[in-house]
Amino acid sequence: MSRNIKLTKQEKEIEKVLLSGEFVDVDKKELEEISKVIARRKKDAVLNIRVNSQDLESIKRKAKKLGIKYQTFISELLHKVAL
Repeated sequence: MSRNIKLTKQEKEIEKVLLSGEFVDVDKKELEEISKVIARRKKDAVLNIRVNSQDLESIKRKAKKLGIKYQTFISELLHKVAL
């Protein structure tokens, strides 16, 4: 029985790379560094804010164009500002 799994744009790109043979193995040190970066990006806090409804609609449109959820998009924007 096959399942129809809906992939995001990012997941489709990853699948394309894997199937085309463009995937490159990484050594243990590089894998550990990647793991550390992912761990630092882990979302572990909740934030409730009020925003202008027009701004939120604009953010939602931009996130949709990128193929991501708007909450993820906002989180990424906050991360970039926080650096």
